[in-house]
Amino acid sequence: MKYVYWMMVVIFGLTMSSCSSEQSLQEYYIANAENPNFMSFDLPSSLLNLEKADLSASEKEAASSLKKLNILAFQKKPDNEADYLVQKKTIKSILKGSDYSELMKMNTPFGKATLQLKEDGDTIDEVIIYGDNDEKGLVLVRVLGDDMNPASFVQLIQAMEKSNFEGKGLEQLGDLIKG
Repeated sequence: MKYVYWMMVVIFGLTMSSCSSEQSLQEYYIANAENPNFMSFDLPSSLLNLEKADLSASEKEAASSLKKLNILAFQKKPDNEADYLVQKKTIKSILKGSDYSELMKMNTPFGKATLQLKEDGDTIDEVIIYGDNDEKGLVLVRVLGDDMNPASFVQLIQAMEKSNFEGKGLEQLGDLIKG
């Protein structure tokens, strides 16, 4: 009986210690997908027309690892400035977590942006593109895939450039970025 009791205590302890109070990026997406200040898009990789593009064998392999893109965009308006600041701080806090490694920072005509990776050993679980502009809002893009290889990530970008993706269905996001 003592053995069962102690085993239950150990299991309970391990369960409680494995729970994290930090919000994951996926939890953040789910929590804000219905927020009226956000626009949310889930795009399958097939929408990028990669299967129709003239790709090399290595580019095809890189493209086959891509599953989908999750896009969450916040359009800043005078009446939601406080919420914008909270959302910006929350996202930056999540991305500073130990799960993500920053690949590069960019200053663009549209605002500041970062490119980050979430890796699992030798493969990339997701690529995060985050950008914000204090006048227009913010955009958060998750590129999700299966066993994406860091070495073939450049080939994946080249494959996307060769595709015939014209951005149909993303007019609202384009309007947000342009202002």
